[in-house]
Amino acid sequence: MKPERLHADVKFQVMSTIVTPVSAEKINLSDWRAVARVIDHTLLKPESTAEQVVRLCEEAARFEFATAFISPSFVALAASILDGTNVKVGAPVGFPQGANLTTTKRSEAVDLLRVGADELDMVLNVGALKSRNRKLVESDIRGVVEVAHDGGAILKVILETSLLTVDEKILACELAVAAGADFVKTSTGFAGGGATVDDVALMRGVVGRRAGVKASGGIRTAGDLAAMVEAGANRIGTSSGVQIIQELGASI
Repeated sequence: MKPERLHADVKFQVMSTIVTPVSAEKINLSDWRAVARVIDHTLLKPESTAEQVVRLCEEAARFEFATAFISPSFVALAASILDGTNVKVGAPVGFPQGANLTTTKRSEAVDLLRVGADELDMVLNVGALKSRNRKLVESDIRGVVEVAHDGGAILKVILETSLLTVDEKILACELAVAAGADFVKTSTGFAGGGATVDDVALMRGVVGRRAGVKASGGIRTAGDLAAMVEAGANRIGTSSGVQIIQELGASI
């Protein structure tokens, strides 16, 4: 089968998936503890302080969120606080624009793993994708995947969906899976757009069960989270994790 025919077939399947999206994993949305376990409790504002990071980590440990997701310079602090808990430490690579050299991204990933990161979310090289430079995009992802997996970490690829056409979103998902990424992710939240139900369904339709889908950007309520899960997300990135699980019955 020619590559362009394969791409067309995938697109047809994806558009069908949008009508009836299927979540990769069943999450009991009435159980706040189950919901907490798929939330990356996030703090990435440039003005964030060490005190705020400590509070975020304490919340993550208390409610057993999937990760405390923080800026690279705070990874060592977060790792020290969360040592001995079930909460992972997550951090971004090539944040927020993704246009770094692959060697720079790999070096950053090595440093983050060394100081305690368990999960890495790398920003896709959007300019290379829009230039249709498939080789560069895939090799860029693969380079960071290798570092992450060698260090026992998982790697999510941030597509920055608000900047992409439907065809580009499909291609980005295909390349991420081909490069060995564990998840595809909607957005950084720093490019003027966040997660949408249609984008999550589209991404799930492309990756199927070969990878996870992380919805991130603008998810502030339990209703927002439920919509993303129903569309196919099995990880949620949000700075409103505590408020969301409080809506679902958590005692604060």
